[in-house]
Amino acid sequence: MDWLLALLLGYALGSIPFGLLLAKAAGKGDIRRIGSGNIGATNVLRTGSKGLAAAVLLLDAAKGFLAVWLAWRYVPDAAALAALGAVLGHCFPLWLRFRGGKGVATTLGVCLGLAWPIGAAYAAVWLGMLAITRISSLSGVMAALIAPAAAGILVGAELVPVLAVVAVIVLYQHRENMTRLRNGTEPRIGRKS
Repeated sequence: MDWLLALLLGYALGSIPFGLLLAKAAGKGDIRRIGSGNIGATNVLRTGSKGLAAAVLLLDAAKGFLAVWLAWRYVPDAAALAALGAVLGHCFPLWLRFRGGKGVATTLGVCLGLAWPIGAAYAAVWLGMLAITRISSLSGVMAALIAPAAAGILVGAELVPVLAVVAVIVLYQHRENMTRLRNGTEPRIGRKS
């Protein structure tokens, strides 16, 4: 029962659509009607507001962290399930007909919540790839893929399965981006196309 509660707690927190809420509050309209149509920070950046995109990124990471932190506090054996729930909630929120974001910032938050060395490795890969390639999707996917390995090397094998599932979710959410990457048509941050 505790495991189910942790999963549902994570899902509930993860499904708060900060990108949609903040964009509407800032007068940018429905973020789902521009760019990729998702509710994450990269799509909010397409509104031209860097500050708004940064706020969404921080809040999406914070909800992942909070889900794990609360689980550690009340049901420590189920913290990994709260992490999974947060990413599932962000990517597939019930109130948005299961069409949410791609999970990159929320995954950062859950990685930091599970163990800071995993979060640090995730952030280093994400920011390093972003600095080199300027491709948000590639950076996020590479960071998600490194997280299970970082868990196994830096913390222990117990977190590897849940972070492997999270990586698969993030990769699935980026399937269209992967096609564009193969075709050489994936947009870079700071360029119009």
